[in-house]
Parts: sequence; C-alpha cells; structure tokens
Amino acid sequence: MIKKILKSVREYKALSILTLALMMGEAVLECIIPFITADLMNKIKDGIDTASLLSRGGLLVLMALLSLSFGGGAGYTSAKAASGFAKNLRNDLFSKIQSFSFENVDKFSASSLVTRLTTDVVNVQMSFLMCIRTAIRAPFMFLFSMIMAYVMGGALASIFVVTVPLITIGLFLVHKKAMPAFKRVFKKYDKLNEAIEENVRGMRVVKGFSREDYEKKKFNRAAEDICADFTKAERIVAFNQPIMQICIYLIMVFALSFGSYMVISSRGMALDVGHISAILTYGMQILMSLMMLSMIFVMISISLESMKRIGEVLEEKPSIVNCENPVKVIEDATIEFKNVSFKYGAESEKFALEGVNIKIEQGMTVGVIGGTGSSKSTFVQLIPRLYDVTEGEVLIGGINVKDYDLEVLRDSASMVLQKNQLFSGTIKENLLWGNKNASIKEIKEACVFSQADEFISSFPDGYNTYIEQGGTNVSGGQKQRLCIARALLKKPKILILDDSTSAVDTKTDALIRQAFKEYIPETTKIIIAQRIASVKDADMIIVLDNGKVSSYGNHEELLEKSIIYKEIYEEQIGGNENE
Repeated sequence: MIKKILKSVREYKALSILTLALMMGEAVLECIIPFITADLMNKIKDGIDTASLLSRGGLLVLMALLSLSFGGGAGYTSAKAASGFAKNLRNDLFSKIQSFSFENVDKFSASSLVTRLTTDVVNVQMSFLMCIRTAIRAPFMFLFSMIMAYVMGGALASIFVVTVPLITIGLFLVHKKAMPAFKRVFKKYDKLNEAIEENVRGMRVVKGFSREDYEKKKFNRAAEDICADFTKAERIVAFNQPIMQICIYLIMVFALSFGSYMVISSRGMALDVGHISAILTYGMQILMSLMMLSMIFVMISISLESMKRIGEVLEEKPSIVNCENPVKVIEDATIEFKNVSFKYGAESEKFALEGVNIKIEQGMTVGVIGGTGSSKSTFVQLIPRLYDVTEGEVLIGGINVKDYDLEVLRDSASMVLQKNQLFSGTIKENLLWGNKNASIKEIKEACVFSQADEFISSFPDGYNTYIEQGGTNVSGGQKQRLCIARALLKKPKILILDDSTSAVDTKTDALIRQAFKEYIPETTKIIIAQRIASVKDADMIIVLDNGKVSSYGNHEELLEKSIIYKEIYEEQIGGNENE
C-alpha cells in the first residue's frame, strides 16, 4: 500500500533525497557544535590568546551558519517535495475516480471520496513531510548525541540509561492510548461531509420545510462527535510534554549536582565546566530527538489509516472497462435487449430489471413509461454502460455494448439525466461540453431547437451569462433546456432523455419533441416521461412495471391491450385529447 502511494512522488524524488542529505548535514553540525563549544569554554577557563579565541569563535559562527543554511534549504526542498507529492497523489486519485463506474462510486459514497481527496491526502502529505525532514535527522541526532555525551561526560552520561527508557516507555503508552481515538475520526469525517453535502444540495427543501434548526442540530452532533474524539486523543498526547520536562529536569539536576562534584573533586582533571555544558546540550538533543520520533510515530499512525483509505481507492478495479480490442465505430444505432436482467449488487436479492427483451430500430422515437420504482432509469443506463447487465446482453447495431470502446459508446449515446447538471462557467462554456468545436451558429441552432434561445437572449450577457455552480441561478425548466441543447450539439446516434422535460410546460415539451424529428432524424431517441403527452406520438412506447416489460406498442395499441397504460392515460388526460 505504502509502495503504491509513494509512486506519486515521481518528479519530486530528487528533492526528497536532497532534503534527506541536507537534514543529515544539519544534524552532524548540530552535534559537533556543542563539542567545540565545550572545548572553547575549557580553553577560556584555562586562558586563551585572542587569535585562538577568534579563530574558534569564527569556526562556531561558520558552522552555525552552515547548519542554518542546511536547515533552511531542507525546509524549502521538503515543502516543495511534500506539496508536489500531495498534488500528484490528488491527481492520481481523481484520475482513478474518473475511471469508476456508478457501481464503484456507490461502493465508497461521494462524501467518503471527497474526504479521501482532501483530509486523507493532507494527513499523508504531513506524514511524508515529517519523514523526509525528521525521520533521518531525529535518529541520527539521537545516536550521535548519545556517543558524544559518553565521549564528553563519561560516567555523567549514565543518566541517559534511566531517562531514555523512561521517556520511550512513556511516549509509547501515550500514543498507544491515543491512536484508537484518532482512527475513529476518519469515518466520522465521512459522515460530517455527507451531512454538509446533503444539506447544501437540499437547501431549498430544508428552507421550504423550515428545517434549518434540525439540520443545525444534526450537523452539531456530527461535529461534536469528532471534537470529542480529537479532544480525548489530544488530552492523552498532552502527557508528552510533562514526561519530557521530568526527564529534562532529571538530567539537569543530575548533571549539575554530580557534575559539579566531579569538577571540584578532580579539580577539572576528570570533568570540566565545558563538559557539563556539553552534557546538558546533548541531553536536550537526545530528548528532543525522542520527542520528534514520537511526533513522527503519531503522524504516521494517523496517516496509516489515511493511506489505507487512499490505497482502497487506488486499488479499486473499475467494474466497467474496455475489452482487449474494442470496436471504435458505431455504424448502426439499432438497440436490442436480449434476456436482460440486472441488479445493483451481487448481494442484492431482487433484480431491478428482469427478463427484458425489446428491439428499437435506428431512428425510432421510443417512449418509456411506468410507475415510480419501475426501473425506467436503470433500463436506459444499461445502454451507454453506466451499469453492466447482470444477465443477458444489450446490443447496438448487433454488437454487444461491452465490445465497444467506452469513450466511443458514451460519445455516441448522449444522455440528459433526470438530475440535470450544469457547471460553473458561462452558458457557452457549458454548451461546448456537447461539442468543443461548435461554432456560435451551431450553438444557437441547438438552443433554438431546445427552446432555450429565447430565454438566453433575454439575459444581458446572452450566451456569455455566467452559470453558478450547479446552475442555481437558472430555473429548473431553463436548466433542462440547456442540458438538452448540450446533448443536441453532439448530434449523437442515440439520444436518451431521462424525464428531462418534466420542468417545462406541455407546449414547450411538444416543440422540443418536434425539433428532434427535424434536427436529428436519424438518431434513435428514447424518452422517459411521467406524462402521457410526452410519449403519445412516439413510434413505440414501452410500459415498465416492477422491473419487467409489461407491454409495448404505439399509443393506440397500448390503450387497447395495456391496463397500466390505460389507467395512467385516464388519470392524466381523462379522455380529453386536447389536454
């Protein structure tokens, strides 16, 4: 998992290695400086000439500047490497998600994928930053400081035999207690993001039912739950500081008392003032190294959970992929369902669609009608392979859709979904999704046929009018007409409208359907609708009931042979053909 994630370092590998080299250089210098300082203090006590004092002082200044330069350089290279690594990792994650089918997305949930792209990547970035800056420096500092402490202090350095195990055991116990709380937080982040996403998307419903207070309480509960876990973990981690301080005070008391005794009793022969100073400095370096290692341990422990979650996405196999030698061209837009059955998951007990056998000739206009939950949307989503059939096969031009190149298939089968989606940008930019090379004349023509040109022209900026994220500054009917225009610009071989005219009036709906006959006569058109008026003139109407094809035929035929269709017709029109 870690190896897979580290592949995202790529072009920042050299900077990462350079950071490690710079940090090693800084650690070496920081360990040598106390040795030279101690020697200088002893020389000053014994008497030293000015030239020697200046040369040794100059050497210390030079080493300090070099250490500062190494540290500063490492700060720059590590920041650039870690930020670049996070950028690559986000891109890799996003690219992977783009390859997912609806089934893959449903497995993780949208809110969880957002958390993995944001919070989890930040955790991994911070862990990577600490590793390349501190993971080499801290153990190297610890080892070198321990050696130098025994070289400089001899028996006085025995204090570390007590303090090092003490702080090591203390930090281990602290982190062992804190980790479960940190790990619980990630799933709660998913729930928090889900609550935010759900609330923002459904803002109109929330306000329409005056449920703002309820949503605030629900959000506060999720936020407080995360806060409680973090507070518990941080409260435990806070014990790091007192453990560290106890060890520092032990070293100071022991070094100053026992060290002073040794200096006085040996008259500076066994130990001198400079050695005591060095022991205190190395003691601080040893303890700080252990503290840094404990911080790395905490960060890596937290980020391991994040790495696991990111790894799950990177290792997920898209359930819908191209075959080895896919067909690159759709010659014929005749659609055929052969014994098709489908369910959303292997664990599902019931089929959403079952035993579907239907053939739609190229250029036909086909209506799909049925009650709520009759799997109308599922039926059409199998055509461009948004889902794959569980049993049977869907054919286009006599070729199984699984044998077509995915990009070619979806580019040839244009869908206007039930939940219309516009993106932030101008109207023109949104429409160019249909055909990036379309001229303004072609854009305007598509909008005329979709009955969108009139309201677009009424805007002060016309086709350069800015659309807010999600199309919140246009009405539902305007959004639907823009999405239809976007689909028409593709001039697809298959056009699927999933209840995409539900927000427009019947007159506009009729004009749009008439435009299809003129603008894309050779295109196979499938229209899912709740209104009989939207499909009454279709060449064929398919009636779905509980995931099965109840009946099919034209309007007159279905009035004669389909009880379901006749009931819907009488409820909506009541026998009045003019409605």
